[in-house]
Amino acid sequence: MADKVLVTCPPMLGLIDEFYPVFEQFGLQGIAANVVQTLSVDELVEILPDYDGWIIGDDPATEKVFKAANAGKLRAAVKWGVGVDNVDFKACEALGIPIINTPGVFGREVADVAMTYVLGLARDTYFIDREIRANKSWPKPRGVSTWNKTAAVIGFGDIGRNTAKRLLACDMTVKVYDPFYEPVPGLEVIPMTWPEGLDDVDFLVFTAPLNPQTHHMFNHDILPRLKKGVRLVNVGRGPVVQESALLEGLNSGLITSAALDVFEVEPLADDSPLRSFDRCIFGSHNGSNTVDAVRHVSKLAIESLAGFLERTRK
Repeated sequence: MADKVLVTCPPMLGLIDEFYPVFEQFGLQGIAANVVQTLSVDELVEILPDYDGWIIGDDPATEKVFKAANAGKLRAAVKWGVGVDNVDFKACEALGIPIINTPGVFGREVADVAMTYVLGLARDTYFIDREIRANKSWPKPRGVSTWNKTAAVIGFGDIGRNTAKRLLACDMTVKVYDPFYEPVPGLEVIPMTWPEGLDDVDFLVFTAPLNPQTHHMFNHDILPRLKKGVRLVNVGRGPVVQESALLEGLNSGLITSAALDVFEVEPLADDSPLRSFDRCIFGSHNGSNTVDAVRHVSKLAIESLAGFLERTRK
């Protein structure tokens, strides 16, 4: 009987029909979860024990979940994508559940979104589009150029490096904040220590992963350090930016606008005060979701999981 694999990752689920034959090639049965963004802990505890493998999205992959699943049939898991802040790897190690993510992917895709957000905030292109569609108006807001501006890239991993490359192509000065910074040939950036040197930054671009050091690294204490009129982009993880601090900056006019693909709580609540700022841009935690990237990473995830399940088969 084929090992059953639960898939809870929305981008992969969007193309799941393509991946059923790939599962079959490895002797697996892929099963799509009924999920919009994530399943809850209680839902996972209830259903996961019936599965041999799990391809994880942004679900709460906690110790409680893994213990319940391991008491059933679960023998291995793969975190689809790069971010791992939602997965308790130590619990997996203690339970003997092999697990891995798919590192080094999505840098270009997420950086493309970061760059479109920078340009969208600079020129109000999203605002113009909404006004034309919703209000039948013909607005001509004055934007700002990029060639004479400074951007701060917070996080210099795969996404950060690709974002810096795109910002430099727009003739911007780029400061980089990452405690593990290493120079990259061809990327003429200025390494900095957070939160020094923010007083002349025009665009704050967060590409950092979520960990104890980055959680709320943008907070109320950062606001006095900022240049008036700064624009903020977050394509990393929502809780890197404390939304109450962002709201304070937006309300005061210190921050002109923000573009967020990620939020502290997802999906964005219907009554979120962020919705009242018409020059802000909102995404749906979708920065990595291209057909090409999803195909590539999903096949990597299936292959990795198949290897784990083969080695753990009794």
